[in-house]
Amino acid sequence: MASAAAESGRELPAFAGSRDPSASRLAYGYGYGYGPGSLRELRAREFGRLAGTVYLDHAGATLFSQSQLESFTNDLLENTYGNPHSQNISSKLTYDTVEQVRYRILAHFHTTAEDYTVIFTSGSTAALKLVAEAFPWVSQGPESSGSQFCYLTDSHTSVVGMRNVTMAINVTSTPVRPEDLWSAEERGASVSDPDCQLLHLFCYPAQSNFSGFRYPLSWIEEVKSGRLHPVSTPGKWFVLLDAASYVSTSPLDLSAHQADFVPISFYKIFGFPTGLGALLVHNRAAPLLRKTYFGGGTASAYLAGEDFYIPRPSVAQRFEDGTISFLDVIALKHGFDTLERLTGGMENIKQHTFTLAQYTYVALSSLRYPNGAAVVRIYSDSEFSSPEVQGPIINFNVLDDKGNIIGYSQAGHVCGDNMDLIDGQPTGSVRISFGYMSTLDDVQAFLRFIIDTRLHSSGDWPVPQAHADTGEAGAPSAESQADVTPAVMGRHSLSPQEDALTGSGVWNNSSTTVNAVPVAPPVCDVARTQQIPSEKAAGVLQGALGPLVVTNLYLYPIKSCAAFEVTRWPVGNQGLLYDRSWMVVNHNGVCLSQKQEPRLCLIQPFIDLQQRIMVIKAKGMEPIEVPLEENSEQTQIRQSRVCADRVNTYDCGEKISSWLSTFFGRPCHLIKQSSNFQRNAKKKHGKDQLPGTMATLSLVNEAQYLLINTSSILELHQQLNTSDENGKQELFSVKDLSLRFRANIIINGKRAFEEEKWDEISIGSLHFQVVGPCHRCQMICIDQQTGQRNQHVFQKLSESRETKVNFGMYLMHTSLDLSSPCFLSVGSQVLPVLKENVEGHDLPASEKHQDVTS
Repeated sequence: MASAAAESGRELPAFAGSRDPSASRLAYGYGYGYGPGSLRELRAREFGRLAGTVYLDHAGATLFSQSQLESFTNDLLENTYGNPHSQNISSKLTYDTVEQVRYRILAHFHTTAEDYTVIFTSGSTAALKLVAEAFPWVSQGPESSGSQFCYLTDSHTSVVGMRNVTMAINVTSTPVRPEDLWSAEERGASVSDPDCQLLHLFCYPAQSNFSGFRYPLSWIEEVKSGRLHPVSTPGKWFVLLDAASYVSTSPLDLSAHQADFVPISFYKIFGFPTGLGALLVHNRAAPLLRKTYFGGGTASAYLAGEDFYIPRPSVAQRFEDGTISFLDVIALKHGFDTLERLTGGMENIKQHTFTLAQYTYVALSSLRYPNGAAVVRIYSDSEFSSPEVQGPIINFNVLDDKGNIIGYSQAGHVCGDNMDLIDGQPTGSVRISFGYMSTLDDVQAFLRFIIDTRLHSSGDWPVPQAHADTGEAGAPSAESQADVTPAVMGRHSLSPQEDALTGSGVWNNSSTTVNAVPVAPPVCDVARTQQIPSEKAAGVLQGALGPLVVTNLYLYPIKSCAAFEVTRWPVGNQGLLYDRSWMVVNHNGVCLSQKQEPRLCLIQPFIDLQQRIMVIKAKGMEPIEVPLEENSEQTQIRQSRVCADRVNTYDCGEKISSWLSTFFGRPCHLIKQSSNFQRNAKKKHGKDQLPGTMATLSLVNEAQYLLINTSSILELHQQLNTSDENGKQELFSVKDLSLRFRANIIINGKRAFEEEKWDEISIGSLHFQVVGPCHRCQMICIDQQTGQRNQHVFQKLSESRETKVNFGMYLMHTSLDLSSPCFLSVGSQVLPVLKENVEGHDLPASEKHQDVTS
């Protein structure tokens, strides 16, 4: 049975327009004048920035096209738009253009200004809040049962949040389960009191943000007419249709389904502008809305000295407080124009996106482990049989072969985020969603990711190829493997006194030696040249015999850039001196990491402590120098963010900014943490506050130091270098693997992952608290010497670890006396202290006596 199930899982379905051959053919792509393969051409022309990227979060925000942005930009450059509340020619142009956009919005939803009014808001959430605050609620009291606010339990957070407004004025809020409403629909009308004038509001989503299930639009008329009651309460019902998710990929005909209130967000439809939404209000419901605050252009007349106020006659003008974002409103016109031109309309988008979602659903559902167990658990109320009942959203959790849910942090969710499972139950799930520019290539890349990470042998599980008449190519070829070039060493001698403060730069991915930075000869060269043959063959970083010692030391002066290897280095109160003191930011001051910009690893910093400079090198670029400290008289402090912490930084100048911008091909800056700024370490993993003074951090993510064990690297190295069934061998050197984990301290442990059982360690005269494991993300997929991505390391680590994808341990100083110089050195002995709940027999006998730090 299991074998049969496994075989069926291997037969992923071929891509076709419909699951049911007897059903009408669904559309894939847009064939409006672009010929065969038009979708691929559209994608290349309008979304070139997506090359090499798989974007599957269109339910969160879809993407704007290049021509849409160009059209809007040209509009701004050719016209002068003033404040629409003023009285001049440019203001009149703005006012008239905005009114035209209102008409265009209504036309998009198949209605007119005769029936609906467009009120611009900052988004659908603001539109919902407006209704909650302005609806004519009747509070519950001695003579009245009051109004009812009912909402479907499958509603967006912003809908559920409306209940806090109603509760504050003593109006009953009632969550309604979808199954209860289905039952009420079958029973028909049962509550009738024509004399009851209480006004109630029922809210439900046209499309579930969670699962993509589409609820009947017929509920609108049924609730308003009294044929369907969310609760058994007489009165007049109004309906709010949360359409924000639905209208992103489907047409909505408000002439046929006349909801009283319809909130929308435009970036869900065509990506730009963000921060702009609207509330479409049916004109018969508009007079009921009550407004208290007035400001900006909402008043026709008022007196400051007495209670006199006349609101604007227009419903939109009464509720649009202040000056609307008129330039963004004008951008909407270009969004609608471009969407129509590229796709032919929302019906085509609906068919295209559903076709991709349906195919993905079938493929995911068919995946099985060799024992027949499902690979994923999909949360859906439909069978993806029709776009009328299902939108292009798939929500799921990944399972192991025993049916247990795998936490999302194992997929590299967020560095340091380990709250994905509580008592075996997920705190979240994975949602993928499709947009009008999504392609079959996106789907196949996603399926390949699931297959490779869970079934571990892509050769046995072929990704389905495109149907011959879709005009799309089949699955892209597997990612090529880059050869790893041995690092080039460059060393220059120093005098003995200089050696006391200066480390050695020892690796480089180019053929140029490090001439700009004087470095000391390594202190353990003799030990390194006396490796036994087996160690040389395996590429061991340093010997695994004898006592535990530090084999390698690295610091990373620029966050996410290349390592700087040293043999002896000063220790500061934030860790190794100058470790993660700088970071590269984009033109908006946002920190760049290798997850967004893999080429950061090709930036090589070298620190010269004597000359008080950092020399930065990169292939094809002239070396550039940066001072180690700021000029306090000329430095302008600004705030940046690192892992949700605000830090004070300063810009290192236009010269290095220009250098980085040239290398990356986009504006970048180098900033440094201000020397007089203190960033305190957070309490982590339930541990008590560290002894002594508050631990402080540089621009690191989690802790002052990261330690990894050579034996752990060797175990992973062995797993990665085993041959697959085709006899094809993946070659990862031990050096390559160690660099991917970007540790500060590497030790020659005797057993793989024994470091996870330690509570404290001493290295020489320094004492450290082990504060927890490092939860790994996709950065370990990046070859630190080439910048190339390769998923195998993460996949194999995910496969071999039973829980989180952990590798390495975080360390913090337990106490530090900087009254005299402190150093970490290669060759220093490492003395661990076991955790209290770990028995001594778990470690070799030679280590059992090490129960205290020296």
